[in-house]
Amino acid sequence: MPVLFLRLLAAATGGAAVYFSFEPHGYWLGAIIGIGLLWFSLLPWSGSPVTVRGACLVGFAHSLVLYLLLLPWIGELVGNMPYVALALSLSLYSIPLGFGAAYLARQPWGFVGFPFFYLAIELLRSSVPFGGFSWVRLAWGQINGPFAGLAQWGSTGLVTLAAVTVAVGLASLLGAKRRLVAAGMVMVPLALAIPATAGLDNADHNVGSVKVAAIQGNVPRLGLDFEGQRRAVLDNHVRETHKAAAQHPEIVIWPENSSDINPFRNPDALAAIHGAVKDVNAPILVGTQTVDEVGARNTMQVFAPGNKVGEHHHKKYLQPFGETMPMREFFRNFTDMVELAGNFKPGDGPGVVNMAGTAVGVATCYEVSFDAAFHTSISNGAQILSTPTNNATFGFSDMTYQQLAMSRMRAIETDRAVVVAATSGVSAIVSPRGEVLNSTKIFVPEHLVANLPLRETVTPAVRYGLVIQAVAVALGVAAVFVAFYRRPRHPVN
Repeated sequence: MPVLFLRLLAAATGGAAVYFSFEPHGYWLGAIIGIGLLWFSLLPWSGSPVTVRGACLVGFAHSLVLYLLLLPWIGELVGNMPYVALALSLSLYSIPLGFGAAYLARQPWGFVGFPFFYLAIELLRSSVPFGGFSWVRLAWGQINGPFAGLAQWGSTGLVTLAAVTVAVGLASLLGAKRRLVAAGMVMVPLALAIPATAGLDNADHNVGSVKVAAIQGNVPRLGLDFEGQRRAVLDNHVRETHKAAAQHPEIVIWPENSSDINPFRNPDALAAIHGAVKDVNAPILVGTQTVDEVGARNTMQVFAPGNKVGEHHHKKYLQPFGETMPMREFFRNFTDMVELAGNFKPGDGPGVVNMAGTAVGVATCYEVSFDAAFHTSISNGAQILSTPTNNATFGFSDMTYQQLAMSRMRAIETDRAVVVAATSGVSAIVSPRGEVLNSTKIFVPEHLVANLPLRETVTPAVRYGLVIQAVAVALGVAAVFVAFYRRPRHPVN
């Protein structure tokens, strides 16, 4: 059996193992096993190093299996063709990963540099083009593991770096050289993670508390036309808010798209929302669609008692090929599916809205996957965080569970409680430790009410996370340059 085939098999198996680290499976050790298999498949076997072409194929195979397993929920909305195209395009980033790894694997110290280069490629994938796709970052699969606590020190990048370092260290222990260094790569991240996890959610950081309600009105799936469904969704959230009023919340969070009917253009919708506000006697953050001089907006809007209209958050990180269509005219030449994409315009606000004296950070749905979203909110004074989201179009798929893991990681990273309000589930109340205090089921109307701490701390991750990740990227790229410069001078295929 050809050696390259065995390498590809090991890498693909590793991709499947990494998939099981993500929710709803949540087996964090799967990422350690999977990345370990990836590095093992890149090492010299029987004294014969992997070729550069072979390493590029290995990296591609690993990622393709991972993303094909991780992202089928996208097909729930747009069909299998765009979903497979996305998995293929994301896997292309692992070709330069394999290229660099081929040279690192030839150096006796290369396993030390590989975790940094892995992070560099992950951040590239999460940034370009069109804002990148940070949904697939390795860190999200570590929410149930020992490295999650590191998020407060170096954001999601440090979590990824720790997991890859341990994985590569374990794989390198199989080699005959530098086992002491490999053992250190396993032990040091674990030693750092233990006190980091133990130090989470310090009550001394509290500056007060607020009673919050998360409303999940549910989305009817059958029997209504488009306009009828939009009104039914709004009515469902009004109805569930009336139920929550008996618990006297101080602020109320509705999901993204909880009123797809623009209340500023529809008096009936506005009256329904103000009626809910009056009954609960608290401000409500409502997900809706608005239009201003710039264009259409995906908006989270505060409505307050006394028929008052408060502050708003226009979604800043829009989903390309969903809420927006990059290069619309170009892609229209290939498929008419471009017309399914929206034409929303991004906002540029502070990521915070004031609700009854509480500064609430907002990252709407897809935004929660971007480090800068909540970092901006914290920098602008957010005391508690919210992730309003609309998962209804993705049915009973894994999407909502994957997104909840991101909110949990953001809670740890920012030392803030997070309120997840979803149209159809899963809605959740998340403590600053990243623990789910309460949650709903999918496609049932429910509400969650909890007293949550308010905090004004700024974690090292929020303050220095960008710098830490930049240094790690520089180290990874430098390691590949050095490995390339010191490569064997005979031709490499």
